[in-house]
Amino acid sequence: MPEIDFDHRQTAHCESGAMSALLRHNGLDISEPMVFGIANALTFAYIPLVKISGMPMIAYRMPPGRLIKGAASRLGITMQFERFRDSKQGMQALNDHLDQGRPVGMQASVYWLPYFPKDMRFHFNAHNLVAYGYEGENYLLSDPTFETPVQSSYQALEKARFVKGMLAPKGLIYYPKEIPAQRNLPRAIHKAINSSVNMMLRTPLPVIGVRGIRCVAGKFRAMGNSHEKKEGYNKLVIGHMVRMQEEIGTGGAGFRFLYASFLQESAALMDNNKLDEISKQFTDTGDEWRRFALFSAKMLKGRIELDYDKLADQLLLVADMEGECYRQLRQAIRQ
Repeated sequence: MPEIDFDHRQTAHCESGAMSALLRHNGLDISEPMVFGIANALTFAYIPLVKISGMPMIAYRMPPGRLIKGAASRLGITMQFERFRDSKQGMQALNDHLDQGRPVGMQASVYWLPYFPKDMRFHFNAHNLVAYGYEGENYLLSDPTFETPVQSSYQALEKARFVKGMLAPKGLIYYPKEIPAQRNLPRAIHKAINSSVNMMLRTPLPVIGVRGIRCVAGKFRAMGNSHEKKEGYNKLVIGHMVRMQEEIGTGGAGFRFLYASFLQESAALMDNNKLDEISKQFTDTGDEWRRFALFSAKMLKGRIELDYDKLADQLLLVADMEGECYRQLRQAIRQ
């Protein structure tokens, strides 16, 4: 089949990158940070009842899929989503879209994508990428996390799209079906920021938002104060939190940097210098999240003493900084 002329760009995060690429191909040139921000994808959640490899779920962004649907909803875009019970049917549907000259977003497992280096493969089933063509049994892919376009065989892509387990893709294909000619971007930005403020500051659940960060800090403090210290398990929890922060998608710190870029771009669009100032503060919070990860890694490797209070204090610092960022955002969008 003739190859679709597709503009591949490396981005910070797979889901926002794939969505931005699909919209750009269909005539709406919108940046990855703007997609991420309008979807109000930034959050923090500590859900002990949900387990990932036996560890409590810790999230720094909204659940997979929410970003695409959130951005589309705010921009008035109609998205088409297709899932399949049969893998052969799902692969044929992919071919049909490509034969029609339509690039499509897909959800797949990182572990089974052959172009990932072996030391970077892990069982994460919610990775997003775009297919834009195929040559025989070889598919041409735009994976936003890679510098250049990549390729996959039919067999590997089929396995990656139909793997079982948590967040099973079920062969998900998605693409914009209708994009309105008229869009009110400032209004979408205003609503998105307001939603993020409410989620991070006003949620009634103590495990979500800024309160959630403080909740985890309290858990770490309790680990150090426990008479019956379970150091082996505690280290697993700390390592799990850092892994979720630094290795799953963009990670907690990276998402803060992405949101800072969204605010910087929004400041120009809305002629609101205050947003530009707050964007710099979000960059600072990302730096403090990275500092938490650095402290944790050194403690787990035995380079410095395991100090639960130090980790708790660092998380409380992050919570204070993020809380102040969102309070200032609330004031900025009222101007």
